[in-house]
Amino acid sequence: MAEERLQKYLAGAGIASRRKAEALISAGRVRVNQRTVTELGTKVDPGRDLVTVDGALVSQPDQRSYYLLYKPSGCVTTASDPQGRPTAMEYLRGVPGRPFPVGRLDYDAEGALLLTDDGELANRLAHPRYGHQRVYLVKVKGDPPAEALERMKAGVRLEDGPARAIEAAVHDHADRNVWIRVVVGEGRFHLVKRLCEAVGLQVQRLFRPEFGGIGVGGLRPGKFRRLQPEEVRALRQRVGLESGTPARGPSVRELPKAARRHGHGPPAAPGAAPAPAEPGSPDEVEPRGRGAPRAGARPAAPRPGGRASRPSRPSRPSRPGGAGGRRR
Repeated sequence: MAEERLQKYLAGAGIASRRKAEALISAGRVRVNQRTVTELGTKVDPGRDLVTVDGALVSQPDQRSYYLLYKPSGCVTTASDPQGRPTAMEYLRGVPGRPFPVGRLDYDAEGALLLTDDGELANRLAHPRYGHQRVYLVKVKGDPPAEALERMKAGVRLEDGPARAIEAAVHDHADRNVWIRVVVGEGRFHLVKRLCEAVGLQVQRLFRPEFGGIGVGGLRPGKFRRLQPEEVRALRQRVGLESGTPARGPSVRELPKAARRHGHGPPAAPGAAPAPAEPGSPDEVEPRGRGAPRAGARPAAPRPGGRASRPSRPSRPSRPGGAGGRRR
């Protein structure tokens, strides 16, 4: 078989994205034929060389897996978190393959997150040079001035360099806030929020309605689905991995809306124990149906025949002066 770069081989095997595979190599966690390799330009022959990561043998999967998750707000997109916060991977616990998130979505952002073990596709979707555009709906406080949206498109200077939005326009009006549509061509850290703040807009909520032309319509936060073969083909066509014209993604009018929020924090992942309620919080109160006792209420003793009897009143002491207690 033809040789290929080690990081590309690892990404193709679904170990991680190509960028993260490079970090694994540089950290000395990858061995080729029992020899630790740290040089990124190393090439391997998949049919001849034995590659291991942290001692586990790497092999190409027989079948790729592709999933779309409605990532809820309040979870991270990494495989693990040192702070113990919920991760997006917990919602896909038990699925076949070794899918990993494509790119990132902020901790407090929600919406479309693609997970796959197709490393080459993940690399092309995440890397800015392939021109993959990301669409966001941003709920901002008040009515944004047209000048602010124009400044966002013209470009602003951020701490890590200049940045601009490809598109920035009013999308929908809420009661006291406005949803704007922002399209960017890179996945820089907190990019959309920083663009908004740079032009004086206060972000209330950040939602990604689609990724790669595939929307989260029909999914609730924390739920996912496997991509259809035609959706996978369209994704690969968008980034030049397959020939042909990709299917059109959702239009502006067809973009799904963010789900209504219920309660506090992200929904529990399948098989996860519910987080303990804070003392005195509303989560501590159990649901009560009609006729059910209130929390902490003293149970009444049952009457004969099934009804609860009233507690008897204590007898009052008689007053001096005879029966009836009336003084003469």
